[in-house]
Amino acid sequence: MSSTFGTLFKVSTFGESHGKAVGAIVDGCPANFSLCESDIQPQLSRRRPGQSDMTTPRDEADQVTILSGVENGRTLGTPIGLMVNNRDQRPGDYGEMSNVPRPSHADFTYQMKYGNRASSGGGRSSARETIGRVAAGAIAEKILSERYGTRITAWVSSVGDIDARDLAGEGVAREQVDANIIRCPDEAAARRMIELVAATRDRKDSVGGVLTCVAENIPVGLGEPIFDKFEAKLAQAMLSIPATKGFEIGSGFAGARMFGSSHNDPFLRRPDGSLGTATNNSGGVQGGITNGEPVVFRVAFKPPATIGLAQESATFAGEPAVLEAKGRHDPCVVPRAVPIVETMTALVLLDFVLRQAYRNA
Repeated sequence: MSSTFGTLFKVSTFGESHGKAVGAIVDGCPANFSLCESDIQPQLSRRRPGQSDMTTPRDEADQVTILSGVENGRTLGTPIGLMVNNRDQRPGDYGEMSNVPRPSHADFTYQMKYGNRASSGGGRSSARETIGRVAAGAIAEKILSERYGTRITAWVSSVGDIDARDLAGEGVAREQVDANIIRCPDEAAARRMIELVAATRDRKDSVGGVLTCVAENIPVGLGEPIFDKFEAKLAQAMLSIPATKGFEIGSGFAGARMFGSSHNDPFLRRPDGSLGTATNNSGGVQGGITNGEPVVFRVAFKPPATIGLAQESATFAGEPAVLEAKGRHDPCVVPRAVPIVETMTALVLLDFVLRQAYRNA
């Protein structure tokens, strides 16, 4: 199983959904960098379950503990161990599902690939695995912010067939995103999204959505063509998040309907004398390398596979079965996916920053 991400700033996550703990090992963090639990906790708190009735009612504080790699508030340059205990496990909720793979879930594929699986909560395929990524990514965010003033902000831009207005060029802040429980800074659209998720939850169903993310103050020159182009690694990072089904950067699929004369981003001189672009259809990346403009991309999330509605399916033995999933599950994952997308973006950015520094050394 592949549980490590990154080239120089490496993150390895561990733990299962209903095991004793989840976490990460971070290798390659620069030494003498100020770090404590309170630097990491805010993003974990934004990701945790039980925040509102838009999310699973599983009650976890998700308090992080730094196990190693930090002394007297400074990083040592050695591996940083991060751990979050699971305190509200209910593996008994999944007894009925031990013999019936959930439709569109990883139950079947994990069993076929490994000949075994964590039958409660999905194990490593559960979104609870992302706790380690978020904790590690929060470290990367802090380094990027302090060194470059980098700001990474994601928000819910659609739920089901409800779309927010395009806010990618409006300098959305996290405070605006967190102003409502659906994490959409378009208040009119947010109200409709909340109503849709509530109605979906009440009928024991689920619904998907899309996140938009903007990363600003990005150094020019990040990315390693040909196979480690910036957007290629960013897409890999996003599509490794549970429930993701689509990724597009800049104009994305809409760009395929445009002419080059409309799609091209003309260069111009910025007030500081550097070159910039008048438009940003490229999404901040040209030729697989960042060009200094904001990196703008979108990630699509499917409806969560585990729902309470009765579904006709089959047992692992192929016998007909009706599955009514118990347990506690999100009716829509996109509100809690916001910090996951932000921190995975930070992991990609910092890894490329370190690779570029090594190239220039």
